[in-house]
Amino acid sequence: MKIATVNVNGIRAAYRRGMGDWVEERRPDVMLLQEVRATDDVLEEHLGHGWTTAHQASDIKGRAGVAVASRLPATAVRVGLGDGAGEEPVDTGRWVEMDLDVPGAGRPLTAVSVYIHSGTARTPKMDLKYAHLEKVTKRLGELAAQARDGERDVVVGGDLNIVHTELDLKNWKSNHNKVSGVLDEEIAYLDKWFADGWVDVARKVAGEQPGPYTWWSWRGKAFDNDSGWRIDYQLATPELAGRVADAVVDRAPSYDRRFSDHAPMVATYDF
Repeated sequence: MKIATVNVNGIRAAYRRGMGDWVEERRPDVMLLQEVRATDDVLEEHLGHGWTTAHQASDIKGRAGVAVASRLPATAVRVGLGDGAGEEPVDTGRWVEMDLDVPGAGRPLTAVSVYIHSGTARTPKMDLKYAHLEKVTKRLGELAAQARDGERDVVVGGDLNIVHTELDLKNWKSNHNKVSGVLDEEIAYLDKWFADGWVDVARKVAGEQPGPYTWWSWRGKAFDNDSGWRIDYQLATPELAGRVADAVVDRAPSYDRRFSDHAPMVATYDF
């Protein structure tokens, strides 16, 4: 079973640049999409037939948007982290869950697509990011507890806009504790999630080596020089992580063949 997570940087633009060819060649069973920036109709039109989708668009036009697209049957969908009290517009289009019926699994697989704010260090935008990270931490704790109780397996995939260690950023020294995504206060959230049992699937497979990076600036020679950031993750509950057979980043062969500034991260799970 192949699960792909990718920040598409606008579904329309991604398909214009060739995302459809990648989907046809890769044939993922589940896609966790971020920065969709479109309506339900536009998303479904681009994906075509054969997908069940759950999508939360942002209340702010042209921003964010997350979706789960599955070739497997869905049994439930949960949207957002509003806790029944609604969400601030800036927090919308950032969290969606779909429960999947996986043959032979014995319990549901919950697939989550998440898009964390980028933030700007030492500005009010960081306060918004930290407030949202608190909500994410609470929900991850609930899902982890349900997995420990045998109720479900869970994979959370998306653009977290945070690196974990210096292995995840080519230019660590010049960015650490200077720019958003590399602040110790942000990294502490990842530490907490991993301490609670969540497994960083790509790092589990790659081991302790630089990368594999998932984002490179469109500007300059960042992509050609592989001067990237690893900010796109799949986090799996322990039993599901034990089923990981492979995890790779589908880095485009050249700059002009990229369909997004992010590359898909694809994990294969044995069921």
